[in-house]
Order: sequence, then C-alpha cells, then structure tokens
Amino acid sequence: MMIYFIDGKFTDKDQLNISVDDRGYYFGDGVYEVVKVYNGELYTAEEHFERLLQSAAKIKMTIPYSQQQLIEIAKELVERNKIDTGHIYLQVTRGASLRIHQFPDPSVLPVVTAYAIPNERPLKNMAEGVSAKFVEDVRWLRCDIKSLNLLANVLAKQEAFEDGCAEAIFVRDGFVMEGSSSNMFGVKDGVVYTHPATNLILNGITRQVILKLCSEIGIQVKETAFTPEDALKMDEFFMTSTTAEVTPVILIDGNQIGSGQPGEITKKLQEAFSRQMPVFEKQ
Repeated sequence: MMIYFIDGKFTDKDQLNISVDDRGYYFGDGVYEVVKVYNGELYTAEEHFERLLQSAAKIKMTIPYSQQQLIEIAKELVERNKIDTGHIYLQVTRGASLRIHQFPDPSVLPVVTAYAIPNERPLKNMAEGVSAKFVEDVRWLRCDIKSLNLLANVLAKQEAFEDGCAEAIFVRDGFVMEGSSSNMFGVKDGVVYTHPATNLILNGITRQVILKLCSEIGIQVKETAFTPEDALKMDEFFMTSTTAEVTPVILIDGNQIGSGQPGEITKKLQEAFSRQMPVFEKQ
C-alpha cells in the first residue's frame, strides 16, 4: 500500500482529502520539487528543498516546514514505501479558500503533500541518446520559480511526444533556453555551452551538479545563450534533469548532432555523475 504525506500526517491514498477550493487546483498557486532516490538514499535533497523554500519566498508564500523537516518527511516516505531507486514528489499550495485572485486571509494555511514512487534510471536513453525538437517558448518570465504553472511545458512536451521526440527545446527571441522538463547543453570543440541561470530558465539542481563536475574534471564551460542554428552545429548535445540525469540528444528536428552517437564529453560527465551518487557509495 502506497503511503502519502499530507499536512503533517502519513496516510494511504484512501484517506487523502484535498479540497476542491485548494488554490493549487484553481490557480496553480504553489511550488514543487522532485528529489531522486538512489539505493534508498535521497540525492541532493538539501539543494532541492532549499530551492523549494526560495521558490515559495518568490511568490510570497511561507512553507510551514524547515529544510531539515522536509528532508525528514522525504526520508520517512522512502522508508515507508520501501523505495530503492525512485523519486519524491513534494508540492506546497497556498491553501484552500474561496476562489478569489488575491491571497487568502493569513489564517489559511499552505497545503503540503508528498509521495514516493519507484523510478528506475534511464539507462537505455543514456546509452543510446534521444531526439528532441525546437518549440517556441511562450512561458511567463519567471521560469526560475519552480511553480505549478506548467501548462506551456505540458503542451510543448506533448508536441514533442506526437513527433516521436523525448523532449521539447524552448526557443525564445532566437535563443535556446531549456527543455520542457530539463536543462540543455551543447558541446563544441571540447567546450560545454549552456544558457546562463537567469529568470528565463530553471537553474536545475542536476545542472548545477554538472557545472561543478565540469570544473572538477577540467572541462571548460561557457554559460552563454546560443541559437538553434548553433545547437545544430554542436559536436554533442545533452540534457539534464533529476530523472533524466545526463541524457545525450542525438537528433534535433530530425537533424543529426555530431556523429549521431553519445559524445565523449557527454560520456565523461555521465561517468562522473554516476561516481558521486549514493548507489555507488555503498558498493
């Protein structure tokens, strides 16, 4: 039986009770995080929940738990659900109240929900690579906030799915931003390129890990915007996210990237990423 967390209690699905007046339902008025679990251990949980608190602060919402308390909730979910490899999903909405656009009375408390599910590593995609397509970026201007407002992302992902692609690559004002649920990286002449962490992209936790790993193993990085035309001329291309890890992108809009195979820099980063995961620490 799957165990969930809602407002301070662990319960099974039959006991979940979320109000139709929840502002997450009405407005997408909330924030969320996804934390990976490897070998029964949380991965980069501190970074994820710190970002959750930052996202909440940016929308003027106070989460009734500290970073450490959120980590303990996630650990309890892993244990109760006996998760080996999987992930935690945790979201916070501004609470349940009558549908008015302005914030509700301060007496209305945020609603915190979370669950843990099995989710294996995408080893096939990592080994073989995936395809992607360019999609116009019509999202709002605060993509740095990990909010529940994901309709534009959903539509982009669906467009990619219908074209047989694994991911959509957002393009805004002639520049590559990020994926619908990932960050994007190109490699040219041994240098890794990625869009800088501005309000126009989400500064992914895995993105931050990869940039740190590049520094540690001596791979040059340039955080600078590049065009779709530049992307197609890259020697390698890859995407990162909590669940995608480091996945090569070998086709964009049907155009082969580089050799059409996962590149050497991408493979080095995959190996470096795997070495610092909990699943390797216990072996």
